[in-house]
Amino acid sequence: MLLTMTTTAVPATDLGFLLHKHPDRVQEFDRSFGTATVFYPESGEERCTAALLLEVDPIALVRSRGKNSPDFSLSQYVNDRPYAASSLLAVALGDVFRTARAGRCKARPELPGRPMPLEIRLPALPCRGGPELAVRLFEPLGWAVEARAVPLDEGFPEWGDSRYVRLTLSGTVRLADALNHLYVLLPVLDDGKHYWIAPDEVDKLVRAGEGWLYGHPERGLIMRRYLGRRWALARTALARLAELGDETEEQLEPAVDEDAAAGETAADEAAAAEAEAQGEAPEVKPKALNVRRREAVLETLEELGATSVLDLGCGQGELVGALLARPRFARVAGMDVSAMALTIAARKLRLDRMPDSKRARLTLFQGALTYTDKRLSGYDAAVLMEVIEHVDPPRLAALELVVFGHARPQHVLVTTPNIEYNPRYEFLTGLRHRDHRFEWSRAEFAAWASRVAGDYGYQVTFKPVGDDDPEVGPPTQMGVFTR
Repeated sequence: MLLTMTTTAVPATDLGFLLHKHPDRVQEFDRSFGTATVFYPESGEERCTAALLLEVDPIALVRSRGKNSPDFSLSQYVNDRPYAASSLLAVALGDVFRTARAGRCKARPELPGRPMPLEIRLPALPCRGGPELAVRLFEPLGWAVEARAVPLDEGFPEWGDSRYVRLTLSGTVRLADALNHLYVLLPVLDDGKHYWIAPDEVDKLVRAGEGWLYGHPERGLIMRRYLGRRWALARTALARLAELGDETEEQLEPAVDEDAAAGETAADEAAAAEAEAQGEAPEVKPKALNVRRREAVLETLEELGATSVLDLGCGQGELVGALLARPRFARVAGMDVSAMALTIAARKLRLDRMPDSKRARLTLFQGALTYTDKRLSGYDAAVLMEVIEHVDPPRLAALELVVFGHARPQHVLVTTPNIEYNPRYEFLTGLRHRDHRFEWSRAEFAAWASRVAGDYGYQVTFKPVGDDDPEVGPPTQMGVFTR
Protein backbone atom coordinates (compact mmCIF):
# COMPACT_ATOMS: atom_id res chain seq x y z
CA MET A 1 0.00 0.00 0.00
CA LEU A 2 1.25 3.47 -0.88
CA LEU A 3 0.90 6.73 1.01
CA THR A 4 2.38 9.99 -0.27
CA MET A 5 2.83 13.33 1.49
CA THR A 6 3.53 16.42 -0.60
CA THR A 7 4.36 19.95 0.54
CA THR A 8 4.86 23.19 -1.38
CA ALA A 9 6.23 25.12 1.60
CA VAL A 10 9.47 26.86 0.62
CA PRO A 11 11.96 25.35 1.09
CA ALA A 12 9.97 22.15 0.54
CA THR A 13 13.00 20.01 1.43
CA ASP A 14 12.25 20.84 5.09
CA LEU A 15 9.96 17.83 4.85
CA GLY A 16 13.05 15.63 5.02
CA PHE A 17 14.16 17.22 8.30
CA LEU A 18 10.70 16.80 9.80
CA LEU A 19 10.42 13.14 8.81
CA HIS A 20 14.05 12.40 9.76
CA LYS A 21 14.48 10.68 6.41
CA HIS A 22 17.00 12.01 3.86
CA PRO A 23 15.52 12.70 0.40
CA ASP A 24 18.55 11.21 -1.36
CA ARG A 25 18.17 7.79 0.26
CA VAL A 26 15.80 4.86 -0.02
CA GLN A 27 15.31 3.36 3.41
CA GLU A 28 13.76 -0.02 4.24
CA PHE A 29 12.33 -1.12 7.57
CA ASP A 30 11.57 -4.78 8.20
CA ARG A 31 8.46 -5.55 10.25
CA SER A 32 6.89 -8.82 11.34
CA PHE A 33 4.20 -8.45 8.67
CA GLY A 34 6.32 -7.14 5.78
CA THR A 35 8.61 -4.32 4.65
CA ALA A 36 8.10 -0.56 4.85
CA THR A 37 10.07 1.57 2.40
CA VAL A 38 10.48 5.35 2.53
CA PHE A 39 11.59 7.23 -0.58
CA TYR A 40 11.11 10.61 -2.26
CA PRO A 41 9.63 10.60 -5.79
CA GLU A 42 10.43 14.33 -5.98
CA SER A 43 12.54 16.67 -3.89
CA GLY A 44 13.00 20.33 -4.72
CA GLU A 45 12.89 23.74 -3.13
CA GLU A 46 9.32 24.38 -4.28
CA ARG A 47 7.81 20.92 -4.07
CA CYS A 48 8.76 17.78 -2.15
CA THR A 49 6.98 14.42 -1.88
CA ALA A 50 7.72 11.64 0.60
CA ALA A 51 6.29 8.18 0.00
CA LEU A 52 5.71 5.28 2.39
CA LEU A 53 5.34 1.96 0.58
CA LEU A 54 4.20 -1.01 2.62
CA GLU A 55 4.64 -4.48 1.16
CA VAL A 56 2.82 -7.02 3.29
CA ASP A 57 3.95 -10.62 3.49
CA PRO A 58 0.64 -12.54 3.85
CA ILE A 59 2.37 -15.71 5.04
CA ALA A 60 4.29 -13.85 7.73
CA LEU A 61 1.06 -12.12 8.74
CA VAL A 62 -0.79 -15.42 9.16
CA ARG A 63 2.11 -17.00 11.03
CA SER A 64 2.40 -14.04 13.40
CA ARG A 65 -1.31 -13.79 14.06
CA GLY A 66 -2.84 -17.19 13.52
CA LYS A 67 -6.55 -17.39 14.28
CA ASN A 68 -6.77 -13.67 14.99
CA SER A 69 -6.11 -12.91 11.34
CA PRO A 70 -8.81 -10.75 9.67
CA ASP A 71 -11.55 -12.84 8.07
CA PHE A 72 -9.74 -15.94 9.30
CA SER A 73 -11.61 -18.51 7.24
CA LEU A 74 -10.35 -17.06 3.96
CA SER A 75 -7.57 -14.66 4.84
CA GLN A 76 -4.83 -17.29 4.75
CA TYR A 77 -5.56 -17.91 1.08
CA VAL A 78 -7.23 -14.76 -0.29
CA ASN A 79 -6.07 -11.61 1.49
CA ASP A 80 -6.47 -8.03 0.30
CA ARG A 81 -4.01 -6.76 2.92
CA PRO A 82 -1.00 -6.66 0.57
CA TYR A 83 -2.86 -4.06 -1.50
CA ALA A 84 -4.89 -2.13 1.06
CA ALA A 85 -3.64 -2.47 4.62
CA SER A 86 -5.01 0.28 6.81
CA SER A 87 -4.16 -0.98 10.29
CA LEU A 88 -0.86 -2.36 9.03
CA LEU A 89 -0.03 0.92 7.34
CA ALA A 90 -0.87 2.82 10.53
CA VAL A 91 1.55 0.61 12.50
CA ALA A 92 4.28 1.09 9.91
CA LEU A 93 3.69 4.84 9.83
CA GLY A 94 3.77 4.99 13.62
CA ASP A 95 7.09 3.13 13.80
CA VAL A 96 8.90 4.67 10.84
CA PHE A 97 7.91 8.25 11.65
CA ARG A 98 7.87 7.94 15.45
CA THR A 99 10.02 11.02 16.08
CA ALA A 100 8.06 13.10 13.55
CA ARG A 101 4.77 12.13 15.22
CA ALA A 102 6.18 13.34 18.54
CA GLY A 103 6.94 16.75 16.98
CA ARG A 104 10.71 16.64 17.53
CA CYS A 105 13.48 17.76 15.19
CA LYS A 106 16.98 18.24 16.65
CA ALA A 107 18.44 19.67 13.45
CA ARG A 108 15.72 22.30 13.05
CA PRO A 109 13.83 22.55 16.36
CA GLU A 110 11.64 25.40 15.11
CA LEU A 111 10.13 23.37 12.26
CA PRO A 112 7.72 20.98 14.04
CA GLY A 113 5.63 23.82 15.44
CA ARG A 114 4.95 25.40 12.05
CA PRO A 115 1.85 24.48 10.03
CA MET A 116 2.69 23.68 6.43
CA PRO A 117 0.64 23.04 3.27
CA LEU A 118 0.25 19.29 2.86
CA GLU A 119 -1.43 16.98 0.39
CA ILE A 120 -1.77 13.34 1.42
CA ARG A 121 -2.86 10.67 -1.03
CA LEU A 122 -3.91 7.05 -0.46
CA PRO A 123 -4.96 5.32 -3.68
CA ALA A 124 -6.66 2.29 -2.08
CA LEU A 125 -8.01 2.53 1.42
CA PRO A 126 -10.48 0.13 3.10
CA CYS A 127 -13.37 2.21 4.38
CA ARG A 128 -16.34 0.54 6.06
CA GLY A 129 -18.79 3.40 5.76
CA GLY A 130 -17.88 4.65 2.31
CA PRO A 131 -16.51 8.02 1.21
CA GLU A 132 -18.98 9.83 3.49
CA LEU A 133 -17.32 8.37 6.58
CA ALA A 134 -13.89 9.54 5.43
CA VAL A 135 -15.28 13.07 5.11
CA ARG A 136 -16.91 12.90 8.55
CA LEU A 137 -13.66 11.84 10.18
CA PHE A 138 -11.14 14.14 8.50
CA GLU A 139 -13.10 17.29 7.67
CA PRO A 140 -13.61 18.40 11.32
CA LEU A 141 -9.81 18.36 11.68
CA GLY A 142 -9.37 21.06 9.05
CA TRP A 143 -8.72 18.87 6.03
CA ALA A 144 -10.25 19.39 2.60
CA VAL A 145 -11.31 15.84 1.77
CA GLU A 146 -11.70 14.19 -1.61
CA ALA A 147 -12.89 10.61 -1.22
CA ARG A 148 -14.02 8.48 -4.15
CA ALA A 149 -15.32 4.94 -4.04
CA VAL A 150 -13.24 2.44 -6.00
CA PRO A 151 -15.45 0.37 -8.34
CA LEU A 152 -15.32 -3.40 -8.04
CA ASP A 153 -14.41 -3.56 -11.73
CA GLU A 154 -14.26 -0.53 -14.00
CA GLY A 155 -15.14 -2.78 -16.91
CA PHE A 156 -18.41 -3.79 -15.21
CA PRO A 157 -19.88 -0.67 -13.60
CA GLU A 158 -23.12 -2.52 -12.87
CA TRP A 159 -21.25 -4.48 -10.21
CA GLY A 160 -21.14 -1.33 -8.09
CA ASP A 161 -18.47 -0.01 -5.76
CA SER A 162 -16.05 -1.87 -3.54
CA ARG A 163 -15.45 -1.02 0.11
CA TYR A 164 -12.30 0.88 -0.85
CA VAL A 165 -11.84 4.61 -1.44
CA ARG A 166 -9.25 6.81 -3.09
CA LEU A 167 -8.50 9.45 -0.48
CA THR A 168 -6.84 12.84 -0.89
CA LEU A 169 -6.41 15.20 2.07
CA SER A 170 -5.34 18.82 1.64
CA GLY A 171 -4.69 21.36 4.36
CA THR A 172 -2.23 23.54 6.22
CA VAL A 173 -1.38 21.68 9.42
CA ARG A 174 1.57 20.66 11.54
CA LEU A 175 3.15 17.51 10.14
CA ALA A 176 3.03 15.84 13.59
CA ASP A 177 -0.73 16.44 13.73
CA ALA A 178 -1.22 15.07 10.21
CA LEU A 179 0.69 11.88 11.06
CA ASN A 180 -1.28 11.38 14.28
CA HIS A 181 -4.58 11.90 12.45
CA LEU A 182 -3.59 9.14 10.02
CA TYR A 183 -2.24 6.88 12.76
CA VAL A 184 -5.61 6.89 14.56
CA LEU A 185 -8.08 7.18 11.71
CA LEU A 186 -6.70 4.68 9.16
CA PRO A 187 -7.61 1.65 11.31
CA VAL A 188 -10.88 3.35 12.24
CA LEU A 189 -11.87 3.58 8.56
CA ASP A 190 -10.83 -0.03 8.06
CA ASP A 191 -12.73 -1.06 11.21
CA GLY A 192 -10.25 -3.83 11.84
CA LYS A 193 -6.80 -4.43 13.26
CA HIS A 194 -4.37 -7.17 12.42
CA TYR A 195 -3.18 -7.59 16.00
CA TRP A 196 -4.66 -8.27 19.43
CA ILE A 197 -6.05 -5.16 21.13
CA ALA A 198 -4.55 -4.93 24.61
CA PRO A 199 -5.05 -2.24 27.31
CA ASP A 200 -1.88 -0.45 26.15
CA GLU A 201 -3.86 0.57 23.05
CA VAL A 202 -5.50 3.18 25.28
CA ASP A 203 -2.09 4.78 25.87
CA LYS A 204 -1.41 4.86 22.14
CA LEU A 205 -4.78 6.42 21.42
CA VAL A 206 -4.43 9.06 24.14
CA ARG A 207 -0.95 10.07 22.99
CA ALA A 208 -1.93 10.29 19.32
CA GLY A 209 -5.30 11.92 20.03
CA GLU A 210 -4.19 14.56 22.51
CA GLY A 211 -5.47 17.99 21.56
CA TRP A 212 -7.95 16.90 18.87
CA LEU A 213 -9.74 13.64 19.61
CA TYR A 214 -11.85 14.64 22.62
CA GLY A 215 -13.45 17.50 20.73
CA HIS A 216 -14.06 15.49 17.55
CA PRO A 217 -17.79 15.16 16.72
CA GLU A 218 -17.26 11.46 15.92
CA ARG A 219 -15.08 10.67 18.91
CA GLY A 220 -17.41 7.90 20.09
CA LEU A 221 -17.19 6.07 16.79
CA ILE A 222 -13.42 6.64 16.61
CA MET A 223 -12.79 5.22 20.07
CA ARG A 224 -15.08 2.25 19.60
CA ARG A 225 -13.54 1.22 16.30
CA TYR A 226 -9.95 1.94 17.29
CA LEU A 227 -10.32 -0.11 20.47
CA GLY A 228 -12.18 -2.97 18.80
CA ARG A 229 -15.51 -2.15 20.47
CA ARG A 230 -14.09 -2.95 23.88
CA TRP A 231 -16.31 -0.60 25.85
CA ALA A 232 -14.25 -0.61 29.04
CA LEU A 233 -11.18 0.52 27.12
CA ALA A 234 -13.17 3.21 25.30
CA ARG A 235 -14.51 4.60 28.58
CA THR A 236 -10.98 4.65 30.02
CA ALA A 237 -9.66 6.47 26.98
CA LEU A 238 -12.44 9.06 27.17
CA ALA A 239 -11.72 9.75 30.83
CA ARG A 240 -7.97 10.01 30.15
CA LEU A 241 -8.51 12.52 27.35
CA ALA A 242 -10.84 14.57 29.54
CA GLU A 243 -8.16 14.71 32.24
CA LEU A 244 -5.83 16.36 29.71
CA GLY A 245 -8.13 19.37 29.81
CA ASP A 246 -10.06 18.91 26.57
CA GLU A 247 -13.45 19.49 28.21
CA THR A 248 -16.35 20.02 25.83
CA GLU A 249 -18.69 22.91 26.61
CA GLU A 250 -22.11 23.69 25.22
CA GLN A 251 -21.55 26.01 22.26
CA LEU A 252 -24.87 27.85 22.43
CA GLU A 253 -25.61 27.48 26.12
CA PRO A 254 -22.38 27.88 28.13
CA ALA A 255 -22.30 26.54 31.66
CA VAL A 256 -23.18 29.10 34.31
CA ASP A 257 -20.68 29.85 37.05
CA GLU A 258 -22.92 29.97 40.13
CA ASP A 259 -20.69 32.46 41.98
CA ALA A 260 -20.51 34.72 38.98
CA ALA A 261 -24.26 34.40 38.48
CA ALA A 262 -24.86 35.48 42.07
CA GLY A 263 -22.65 38.53 41.58
CA GLU A 264 -24.44 39.42 38.34
CA THR A 265 -27.81 39.12 40.10
CA ALA A 266 -26.73 41.55 42.81
CA ALA A 267 -25.45 43.97 40.20
CA ASP A 268 -28.69 43.67 38.22
CA GLU A 269 -30.75 44.35 41.33
CA ALA A 270 -28.69 47.46 42.12
CA ALA A 271 -29.07 48.72 38.54
CA ALA A 272 -32.83 48.12 38.66
CA ALA A 273 -33.12 50.04 41.94
CA GLU A 274 -31.19 52.98 40.48
CA ALA A 275 -33.36 53.01 37.35
CA GLU A 276 -36.53 52.94 39.45
CA ALA A 277 -35.26 55.86 41.57
CA GLN A 278 -34.76 57.90 38.41
CA GLY A 279 -38.19 57.00 37.09
CA GLU A 280 -36.87 54.78 34.32
CA ALA A 281 -38.05 51.30 33.44
CA PRO A 282 -35.37 48.81 34.53
CA GLU A 283 -33.77 46.74 31.80
CA VAL A 284 -34.93 43.14 31.90
CA LYS A 285 -32.03 40.77 31.21
CA PRO A 286 -33.25 37.45 29.77
CA LYS A 287 -32.16 34.30 31.55
CA ALA A 288 -29.90 31.85 29.77
CA LEU A 289 -31.70 28.77 28.45
CA ASN A 290 -29.70 26.38 30.63
CA VAL A 291 -30.83 28.33 33.72
CA ARG A 292 -34.47 28.26 32.60
CA ARG A 293 -34.22 24.57 31.89
CA ARG A 294 -32.84 23.84 35.33
CA GLU A 295 -35.56 25.96 36.94
CA ALA A 296 -38.24 24.13 34.95
CA VAL A 297 -36.92 20.77 36.13
CA LEU A 298 -36.80 21.93 39.77
CA GLU A 299 -40.33 23.34 39.58
CA THR A 300 -41.66 20.12 38.07
CA LEU A 301 -39.94 17.96 40.69
CA GLU A 302 -41.55 20.02 43.45
CA GLU A 303 -44.97 19.77 41.79
CA LEU A 304 -44.58 15.98 41.67
CA GLY A 305 -43.74 15.86 45.38
CA ALA A 306 -40.39 14.12 44.86
CA THR A 307 -38.03 14.06 47.84
CA SER A 308 -35.26 11.84 46.44
CA VAL A 309 -33.82 12.66 43.01
CA LEU A 310 -31.23 10.99 40.77
CA ASP A 311 -29.52 13.21 38.17
CA LEU A 312 -28.40 10.88 35.37
CA GLY A 313 -25.57 12.37 33.31
CA CYS A 314 -25.03 15.04 35.97
CA GLY A 315 -21.98 16.58 34.26
CA GLN A 316 -20.37 19.26 36.41
CA GLY A 317 -23.16 19.22 38.99
CA GLU A 318 -25.25 22.34 38.27
CA LEU A 319 -28.58 20.59 38.84
CA VAL A 320 -27.20 18.62 41.79
CA GLY A 321 -26.17 21.88 43.46
CA ALA A 322 -29.58 23.41 42.86
CA LEU A 323 -31.29 20.34 44.37
CA LEU A 324 -29.08 20.44 47.46
CA ALA A 325 -30.00 24.11 47.94
CA ARG A 326 -33.61 23.04 48.54
CA PRO A 327 -34.01 21.11 51.84
CA ARG A 328 -37.17 19.35 50.62
CA PHE A 329 -34.92 17.05 48.54
CA ALA A 330 -33.71 14.76 51.29
CA ARG A 331 -31.63 12.51 49.01
CA VAL A 332 -29.76 13.72 45.93
CA ALA A 333 -27.52 11.61 43.68
CA GLY A 334 -25.54 12.45 40.58
CA MET A 335 -24.15 9.90 38.14
CA ASP A 336 -21.91 10.52 35.12
CA VAL A 337 -19.72 8.39 32.87
CA SER A 338 -16.88 10.93 33.06
CA ALA A 339 -14.60 10.74 36.10
CA MET A 340 -13.29 14.18 35.21
CA ALA A 341 -16.80 15.69 35.19
CA LEU A 342 -17.45 14.23 38.65
CA THR A 343 -14.16 15.65 39.93
CA ILE A 344 -15.15 19.09 38.66
CA ALA A 345 -18.62 18.67 40.18
CA ALA A 346 -17.12 17.85 43.57
CA ARG A 347 -14.93 20.93 43.37
CA LYS A 348 -17.78 23.24 42.30
CA LEU A 349 -20.02 21.88 45.04
CA ARG A 350 -17.18 22.45 47.55
CA LEU A 351 -17.57 18.88 48.72
CA ASP A 352 -14.56 19.13 51.02
CA ARG A 353 -16.13 22.05 52.91
CA MET A 354 -19.78 21.03 52.71
CA PRO A 355 -21.62 20.86 56.07
CA ASP A 356 -22.15 17.33 57.32
CA SER A 357 -25.94 17.66 57.19
CA LYS A 358 -25.88 18.57 53.52
CA ARG A 359 -23.11 16.09 52.67
CA ALA A 360 -25.23 13.28 54.13
CA ARG A 361 -27.91 13.99 51.52
CA LEU A 362 -25.50 13.71 48.53
CA THR A 363 -24.11 10.80 46.55
CA LEU A 364 -21.88 11.14 43.47
CA PHE A 365 -20.81 8.09 41.50
CA GLN A 366 -19.50 7.04 38.10
CA GLY A 367 -21.57 4.83 35.84
CA ALA A 368 -22.99 4.34 32.36
CA LEU A 369 -26.62 4.67 31.40
CA THR A 370 -26.51 1.61 29.16
CA TYR A 371 -25.64 -0.85 31.94
CA THR A 372 -27.90 -2.01 34.76
CA ASP A 373 -26.77 -0.74 38.15
CA LYS A 374 -28.31 -1.36 41.58
CA ARG A 375 -27.30 2.15 42.67
CA LEU A 376 -29.95 3.62 40.34
CA SER A 377 -32.88 2.12 42.26
CA GLY A 378 -34.87 3.59 45.13
CA TYR A 379 -35.41 7.21 44.02
CA ASP A 380 -38.69 9.07 43.64
CA ALA A 381 -37.53 10.72 40.43
CA ALA A 382 -34.73 10.48 37.86
CA VAL A 383 -33.69 13.32 35.57
CA LEU A 384 -32.16 13.02 32.10
CA MET A 385 -31.46 16.68 31.36
CA GLU A 386 -29.95 17.12 27.87
CA VAL A 387 -28.57 13.58 27.93
CA ILE A 388 -30.37 11.32 25.46
CA GLU A 389 -29.17 13.24 22.40
CA HIS A 390 -25.58 12.28 23.35
CA VAL A 391 -26.42 8.56 23.07
CA ASP A 392 -25.98 6.70 19.79
CA PRO A 393 -29.48 5.77 18.53
CA PRO A 394 -28.78 2.00 18.52
CA ARG A 395 -27.99 2.24 22.26
CA LEU A 396 -31.14 4.11 23.26
CA ALA A 397 -32.93 0.80 23.82
CA ALA A 398 -30.34 -0.13 26.46
CA LEU A 399 -30.82 3.24 28.18
CA GLU A 400 -34.60 2.77 28.16
CA LEU A 401 -34.27 -0.66 29.76
CA VAL A 402 -31.86 0.59 32.44
CA VAL A 403 -33.87 3.67 33.45
CA PHE A 404 -37.50 2.66 32.85
CA GLY A 405 -37.17 -1.12 33.15
CA HIS A 406 -34.71 -1.68 36.00
CA ALA A 407 -34.34 1.55 38.02
CA ARG A 408 -38.09 2.28 37.65
CA PRO A 409 -38.44 5.52 39.65
CA GLN A 410 -41.94 6.87 40.15
CA HIS A 411 -41.15 9.79 37.84
CA VAL A 412 -38.64 10.39 35.02
CA LEU A 413 -37.98 13.83 33.56
CA VAL A 414 -36.35 13.99 30.12
CA THR A 415 -35.31 17.22 28.40
CA THR A 416 -33.81 17.40 24.92
CA PRO A 417 -33.32 20.06 22.20
CA ASN A 418 -36.14 20.78 19.76
CA ILE A 419 -34.46 20.73 16.35
CA GLU A 420 -37.29 22.77 14.86
CA TYR A 421 -36.06 25.75 16.90
CA ASN A 422 -32.50 25.61 15.51
CA PRO A 423 -33.11 28.13 12.68
CA ARG A 424 -33.71 30.76 15.38
CA TYR A 425 -29.99 30.58 16.25
CA GLU A 426 -28.44 32.95 13.72
CA PHE A 427 -24.99 31.39 13.39
CA LEU A 428 -25.88 27.74 13.95
CA THR A 429 -25.16 25.20 11.23
CA GLY A 430 -25.96 21.57 11.92
CA LEU A 431 -26.75 20.33 15.42
CA ARG A 432 -26.43 22.45 18.54
CA HIS A 433 -23.46 20.57 19.95
CA ARG A 434 -20.67 18.67 18.28
CA ASP A 435 -21.26 15.63 20.52
CA HIS A 436 -24.99 15.34 19.74
CA ARG A 437 -25.83 12.13 17.91
CA PHE A 438 -29.28 13.42 16.93
CA GLU A 439 -31.81 16.12 17.72
CA TRP A 440 -35.55 15.48 17.53
CA SER A 441 -38.53 17.47 16.36
CA ARG A 442 -41.50 17.75 18.71
CA ALA A 443 -43.29 14.97 16.84
CA GLU A 444 -40.25 12.67 16.96
CA PHE A 445 -39.76 13.24 20.69
CA ALA A 446 -43.46 12.67 21.37
CA ALA A 447 -43.41 9.42 19.38
CA TRP A 448 -40.35 8.13 21.26
CA ALA A 449 -41.68 9.16 24.66
CA SER A 450 -45.12 7.65 24.04
CA ARG A 451 -43.62 4.36 22.93
CA VAL A 452 -41.31 4.16 25.95
CA ALA A 453 -44.17 5.03 28.32
CA GLY A 454 -46.33 2.30 26.80
CA ASP A 455 -43.54 -0.28 26.89
CA TYR A 456 -42.69 0.25 30.56
CA GLY A 457 -45.98 1.16 32.19
CA TYR A 458 -45.68 4.94 32.40
CA GLN A 459 -47.83 7.88 31.34
CA VAL A 460 -46.14 10.91 29.77
CA THR A 461 -46.99 14.59 29.49
CA PHE A 462 -45.02 17.31 27.72
CA LYS A 463 -43.88 20.78 28.76
CA PRO A 464 -42.15 23.54 26.79
CA VAL A 465 -38.94 25.02 28.20
CA GLY A 466 -37.95 28.50 27.10
CA ASP A 467 -39.90 30.86 24.89
CA ASP A 468 -42.56 28.88 23.03
CA ASP A 469 -42.30 30.15 19.46
CA PRO A 470 -45.71 29.90 17.71
CA GLU A 471 -44.06 28.60 14.53
CA VAL A 472 -41.28 26.28 15.69
CA GLY A 473 -42.06 25.63 19.34
CA PRO A 474 -39.73 25.98 22.37
CA PRO A 475 -35.93 25.59 22.23
CA THR A 476 -36.12 22.71 24.73
CA GLN A 477 -38.83 20.08 25.12
CA MET A 478 -39.48 18.15 28.31
CA GLY A 479 -41.28 14.87 28.82
CA VAL A 480 -42.58 14.04 32.31
CA PHE A 481 -43.09 10.28 32.82
CA THR A 482 -45.14 8.98 35.76
CA ARG A 483 -45.39 5.29 36.64
